[in-house]
Amino acid sequence: MEQIKAILSINIVQIIIAAIVLWISVAIINKSLSKFFLRTDFIEERKEKTIESLVRSLLKYTATICFILFVISKYVDNFESILAGAGIAGIVIGFGAQSLIKDILAGLFLIYEKQLHQGDFVTINNTFNGTVEEIGLRSLKVREWSGKLLTISNGEIKQIQNYNIDRMRVIERVVVRYQEDPKKVWDALEKACNLLNEQFGHCLKVDEENCLIEPFTIYGITSLNAGFHGYEYTITGLVDDKEYWNTAREARKIIAQVLFDEKIGLAEEQISVKHSQ
Repeated sequence: MEQIKAILSINIVQIIIAAIVLWISVAIINKSLSKFFLRTDFIEERKEKTIESLVRSLLKYTATICFILFVISKYVDNFESILAGAGIAGIVIGFGAQSLIKDILAGLFLIYEKQLHQGDFVTINNTFNGTVEEIGLRSLKVREWSGKLLTISNGEIKQIQNYNIDRMRVIERVVVRYQEDPKKVWDALEKACNLLNEQFGHCLKVDEENCLIEPFTIYGITSLNAGFHGYEYTITGLVDDKEYWNTAREARKIIAQVLFDEKIGLAEEQISVKHSQ
């Protein structure tokens, strides 16, 4: 009995030491990685955060699995031979971890195919909207605008709409009344486009020769009967993805102010009510 207690006490001490060593090792690697990215700038900041998030997740799972295997080896005889005979894959499947493997593989493909980066604003499965806060091997964490944090298993991600892949097109549609002179409306919107190009020229996307790819312009009259309310005009401009939300918000304000100054009325919904005799 005393011998069993002695063995148990030795094993517990070894397990505690192993846990401390693993925790310190993971902390040192994470700290070193953060310092490395702070001192370098050869990779885009969003990609650096993505790589750091992935490495942190990988280290966490690796350390956890190693610790579990170490603990088992202390209480199971001939554990090495059992492990070698069954194989790691067999043990994982035996524990019913098929969904875990699916999530991990899906997470690796997300990173390898560069579908998103940490900090991107995305829509997942046409349902969840928010900013990517953490990309892990098993799950993706998305922070909604309300502040709510969503954790989505990588294996459940079927569709990704990414609003931060190099470029975004600001598209603003204006529907005016049929009574408004189309030429007057066109001139007013051209004035708005000129103001947008002056104030947000630094946000517009440029090519390799530093020429604007698509400044703010009137795309055209996109509908002669938009919802049976009026004529629809569309303004577009190609901007850097990082500036999209701010530019789109300010564009609406400038367009609205120009239309107000020019006394151009927007279309209003008309409801006709028939009185029965």
